[in-house]
Amino acid sequence: MRKNNQLRSLWYKLSSNQRYIVRRIYYYPYDLFDKLTGRRNRYVPPRGYIYTGSPSNAEKYLQQGVHQLDILKNNIDIKPDDCILDIGSGIGRTAIALTKYLSEKGAYEGFDVVEKGVKWCNSKIKSDFSNFNFKYVPLFNDLYNESGNKASEFIFPYEDNHFDKIFSFSVFTHMQIDEIEHYFDEIKRVLKPNGMCLSTFFLYDNDIEDYISNREIFNFPIKKDEYRLMNENVKSGNIAIHKTKLNKMLTQKGLKLDRIIDGFWKDKIRDDQKIEYQDIVVFKRQ
Repeated sequence: MRKNNQLRSLWYKLSSNQRYIVRRIYYYPYDLFDKLTGRRNRYVPPRGYIYTGSPSNAEKYLQQGVHQLDILKNNIDIKPDDCILDIGSGIGRTAIALTKYLSEKGAYEGFDVVEKGVKWCNSKIKSDFSNFNFKYVPLFNDLYNESGNKASEFIFPYEDNHFDKIFSFSVFTHMQIDEIEHYFDEIKRVLKPNGMCLSTFFLYDNDIEDYISNREIFNFPIKKDEYRLMNENVKSGNIAIHKTKLNKMLTQKGLKLDRIIDGFWKDKIRDDQKIEYQDIVVFKRQ
């Protein structure tokens, strides 16, 4: 436990740019091998470019995107003609799968705080699919972006009642409570009446709070008001929220919790029936 925590603390002490450089260097041999053996894909970034989720070869990266699309189709009924918002579009993992699913009448908008990812997606995906668009938003996040702009004040650059469906994978796990609450306000504003949203979180209840706080790996030792942090100094590193608090937050912002699908991140023994590592939360406008 001590060794794992020390390594994570050391990683968090690096700046976002330093973390990016370390990834590029570490994965360079793998990326070179993929290039020399023809295992690259036009839309899939080199492993060293991937800053969210697990760095993967092209085949696995594409499979991960298809898996996320299946989650969206099965839980919020995404349709080919929908207008969709991807909060934290990253470097295109889900967007690539959606290029084969959305029709010409459908539309995809994504935004992210990492400029490198947005540039990659616009140069590779948007250049081939005109109904896909990616925006860079320079917001401070002590894990990904050192800009001074506050996520708690960011106004989504879209009109009211614009989107049929909204989703985010592994975004609210790296934000602070006031930022999440503000994003809930913005989600309600840009989501159409009866529109649905799917996001992933790290959630807990009273029964497992002690366990996730003290287990050997991937623990949340810092206790706050109905939420817990992995690291006091890097508050966006990872956050776990009590299920009761999350429901209160949604209700206060005019959103209604539809269901929670527990992920396997907190399993003592992996439950193979669970479909995702993080906890899936489906909610909609009240």
